[in-house]
Amino acid sequence: MATEIERKFLVTGTQWRAQVTATRTICQAYLARAEHASVRVRVIDGRDARLTIKSARTQISREEFEYPVPLSDARAMLSLREGGLVEKVRHLVPAGGGRTWEIDVFAGAHEGLVLAEIELEHAEERFERPAWLGREVTGERCYGNAALALAGKVDAA
Repeated sequence: MATEIERKFLVTGTQWRAQVTATRTICQAYLARAEHASVRVRVIDGRDARLTIKSARTQISREEFEYPVPLSDARAMLSLREGGLVEKVRHLVPAGGGRTWEIDVFAGAHEGLVLAEIELEHAEERFERPAWLGREVTGERCYGNAALALAGKVDAA
């Protein structure tokens, strides 16, 4: 079991694009959502698949369990989803101090939404905030992937 501690921000501008070190295409869906946890399946670059169980968020941390699954199983699970697919391209950008920004550029129903996340060792860890980093949305449920799967268009402002 791992504990995920992350902060999430809207992205303003495109200066981050020059710093991208890797890119992945992600298609994910939520199979179940309950008060205490959610279950999602994710297909990455059409070649890799993972099943993830996450506890409900308490502030900026939560428990996370992630397992590889056969790609054919994951594709079948996508049809069992609650709500819509969440489609995005994830760009990795060095954040300094050994950290990485994960910048998600959403497609499909959430075209135009761009979010940046950074995973931390502890909740009070300090990190550099680049100029392209906009308003913090950590803890705002409407910007969580599970909420995006069930919602219509989310305001990117």
